[in-house]
Amino acid sequence: MASKKTYSISELSKEFDVTTRSIRFYEDQELLRPSRRGQTRIFSSKDRVRLKLILRGKRMGFSLAETKELFDLWDETPIGNEKQLLKMLTILNNKRAQLEQQKNDIAQAEMEMDTAEARCREALAELQKKKKQQAPANDDEKQAAEN
Repeated sequence: MASKKTYSISELSKEFDVTTRSIRFYEDQELLRPSRRGQTRIFSSKDRVRLKLILRGKRMGFSLAETKELFDLWDETPIGNEKQLLKMLTILNNKRAQLEQQKNDIAQAEMEMDTAEARCREALAELQKKKKQQAPANDDEKQAAEN
């Protein structure tokens, strides 16, 4: 009988480009459940998949609590369930709404920056124009003072 593939913490760390400290943190949060051989952590294929899902969830803005909730729902049955899928859809909808709000906030900030930049450029042009107009008068004053 073929044994299941197992992974060390350093193998997972290298594969997913995360620190071993992060992996231990995910274990502390009960997102990963490696077995132990003495002090050595032995990660299963299931732990590897979960780490991949944790990191994907992080990129999508999922909190670790949300990820844990999804894992817990999955663990209730061997194939997942409707409750888990509905929860996932709710989280995705919320994340999408947050991203839309962020996009709107960024667009608003860009408009405000454009307006501020235009005002600064106008003010600068006006100052430079006044400076040029005053320069010849200053030259005349210098010439008169020299005579």
